Amino acid sequence: MRIFRRGDRRDGTDVPRDAEFTFLSEAEGARLRTLVREAFDQRGIEVTVEPGRVITHLGWRLGLDNIAAVCHNDSRGPRRWQALVDEHVDRVVRSLNGPQALKALPREQLLALLHPRFIPSDPARLKAFGYGPPSVPGLLEVLALDLPQTVDMLTGDALSELGEMTALRDRAFQNLRAVRVDKHEVLRDKDGTRVHVLTGGSYFVASLALVLDEVVRRYDKDASAAPHGVLVALPHRHQLAFHVVRDAGVAPSLHALAGFAARGYEESPGALSPSVFWWHEGRFTQVATQDGARLNIELNQEAMELTARFMSA
Repeated sequence: MRIFRRGDRRDGTDVPRDAEFTFLSEAEGARLRTLVREAFDQRGIEVTVEPGRVITHLGWRLGLDNIAAVCHNDSRGPRRWQALVDEHVDRVVRSLNGPQALKALPREQLLALLHPRFIPSDPARLKAFGYGPPSVPGLLEVLALDLPQTVDMLTGDALSELGEMTALRDRAFQNLRAVRVDKHEVLRDKDGTRVHVLTGGSYFVASLALVLDEVVRRYDKDASAAPHGVLVALPHRHQLAFHVVRDAGVAPSLHALAGFAARGYEESPGALSPSVFWWHEGRFTQVATQDGARLNIELNQEAMELTARFMSA
């Protein structure tokens, strides 16, 4: 059973791989970085290109993970890369100019666009975006504006001008519940694996983990509740996968989710986490991460007792 989409390499396995993005060949990686540098130059922005990011003359550090994955997964091949890079850099340049919508749109319209969003946590982001409550390990929960051409993440200072944080978060969650899921798949195997996969064009599909109890009731018709918790994977912003813990299928489903998360994280734009989490009583705990062929399981005592109970039943 195969539960993730892996972009096939367009070249042979003996072709040297790019050191930063192994799904690209060495030549493809070099071409991508050249296109990125040229696109910024054409827009009057001087950048230093490193293997996994660019640094602007103003000190902005911008990762290349998203555009590398977009180019790799585009079925039209490298002939489309320049257009894809140009579109990506245009969006980046707009975002560097700051959230102009805060100044241009009336408050009620801004509130209608407000959504919670996950981003990977790192020291550089904590000062500006560390205002959200702790939720998924390794991720920050921020508030963002879902604009027609881009998604503007809002800093704590910007939000203070918009209103009180609790009320803003409540409104963002109200908007989140209306996020469209374009595709729902249930992936099963004879070993007991049962994984629900939600995918969509919205940048906030993974954010639906913040209302996971409602998601489970909506998409798993066999689970009116989840007293034993839910296994969750958030490989990238456009996808959420889950398994409701209810029987011995928890073990194969955990393994399946771990492979799913690792591959989706590696090869998709908007990468979030390569790990699997156990959601129980409103709290997320990291339980597994796949590193190559090796699966690292990190069950706490409560999770171990629960798994042992199902496996011995």
